[in-house]
Amino acid sequence: MRQTVDEVIGVARTEGIDADIAKDGVLFVARSPAQLKRLREDVDEARTWGETDDDVRLLDRHELARRVTIDGALAASYSPHCAAVQPAKLVRGLASAVERLGVHIHENTTATAIAPRTVRTGRGTVTATHVLRCLEGFTASIARQRRAWLPMNSSMVVTEPLPDPVAAQVGWHRREVFGDVAHAYMYAQHTADGRIALGGRGRPYRFGSRTDHNGRTPGTTVASLTALLRTLFPATARVPIAHAWCGVLGVPRDWSTTVTYDRATGLGAAGGYVGSGLAATNLAGRTLADLVLGTDSELTGLPWVGRRVRNWEPEPIRWLGVRAMYTMYRRADRDEYRSQSAATSAIARFANMISGR
Repeated sequence: MRQTVDEVIGVARTEGIDADIAKDGVLFVARSPAQLKRLREDVDEARTWGETDDDVRLLDRHELARRVTIDGALAASYSPHCAAVQPAKLVRGLASAVERLGVHIHENTTATAIAPRTVRTGRGTVTATHVLRCLEGFTASIARQRRAWLPMNSSMVVTEPLPDPVAAQVGWHRREVFGDVAHAYMYAQHTADGRIALGGRGRPYRFGSRTDHNGRTPGTTVASLTALLRTLFPATARVPIAHAWCGVLGVPRDWSTTVTYDRATGLGAAGGYVGSGLAATNLAGRTLADLVLGTDSELTGLPWVGRRVRNWEPEPIRWLGVRAMYTMYRRADRDEYRSQSAATSAIARFANMISGR
């Protein structure tokens, strides 16, 4: 995955794709004693995999403040193996790059069912030697795939460009991306044009694996993310929110990514990135290419190849379970902030158990 970050950067450079890429690393921030304990445990676990301070290290609050001022932060971990990117620019640039290679991209054609060497669409049936399903959260829209991967909604808000006095108070001089170690976690980046983009779970799941349309974001979700932004960065209190949008992630029942290909049927699939897809899709795509071509490579031997994941539970159990899980995670976060205990909430541990995480 770390090599893949550099792979994406290299391809973007070679193909002349301007996607506002900045490899300034990633921060995970702790804002309560329980989060701090989990953060330290994560770094300790990284050490068991042979990682050193050059790969991931703890920053105290003063070291963190020299990078970015986050209200209430106790500490953070930092890894250089991550890059910020403007994903829409990357997608458009990649589309242009593959079209220059002779690839035809057919848009406005909805796939409704998949069978060996066949895809049924609203405009007719397509036949092909290889059919690769790489729909992530939209997998549930395919016939008989509704319980394969759960479409988890994730929403974002982005500010107007920060005025110079506000930017000076925030102090986010570079473009590290950051998240936290809360149970109902958030993620953010400092954009190339000086905005803060922040995301998290609003309404995490719609009954029957339905997805939102055209990125429309509920007002309550926008208000919640805006309040979190103001809490983390009080200096932004008067900076307007410019846009809000949402999308869906693909979540397997065991929360682990899968790449599969069956030569007998020509059917393959990749996905279940649970929000980490921008690099993982590149690695999975190169893995699928080797599987289709019959190339025995380092990629085809990765442990995510050929995994079988059980389906999610039927409705209404699925909806009740996800709703209960995120209700418990939010309650656990509130309890941990309120109690200031270093122990992870028992409610969160129970939610982890039923979620399969």
